[in-house]
Amino acid sequence: MAITTQTSLSKWVDEYTSDLYSWAYYKVSDAELAKDLVQDTFLAAAEKIETFKGESSPKTWLHSILNYKIIDYYRKKGKQPVSLENLTFSSFFTEDGDWISEKKPKDWGDNENHLLDDIEFNIVLQNCLEALPDKWNACVKLKYHMDKKSDEICQDLGITPTNLWQIMHRAKLNLRDCIETNWFNN
Repeated sequence: MAITTQTSLSKWVDEYTSDLYSWAYYKVSDAELAKDLVQDTFLAAAEKIETFKGESSPKTWLHSILNYKIIDYYRKKGKQPVSLENLTFSSFFTEDGDWISEKKPKDWGDNENHLLDDIEFNIVLQNCLEALPDKWNACVKLKYHMDKKSDEICQDLGITPTNLWQIMHRAKLNLRDCIETNWFNN
């Protein structure tokens, strides 16, 4: 039985907006963008409501649309050129490949076990993620927020596995440095 009434869609907006927004915000960490993605989800649902056959719940169908919207957002973000200004290996290593002493990883000790439960740490982490170049940010979020496999990320962003590995390595170096500078040195 296909759902064809606008009444059903209005009911879904009332019932599922909050859940969809929470999911979108968790995935993109930006309130305005999350609202836009949810709105785009409902617009797409309105355009394709005739195709909903009730084989899944409306909530599942809407979440599926939202996930595609999120992936499209990261795909577009990942196609933007990367500026390597201040993000090169020379910021971390000498010409001989040794760590620059002040950039050498610090011992986080036992603190790391509970850091993700700390609201202030999460703010620092989010700011550090946002400081990464867009493509690097997209790769990290697709991998660790969306739980995408490497081959899916490469396909979504149009990059090679080697390029993904390099991006992830550089992103992790810069995230660690940013966190150590903004969290542990406070």
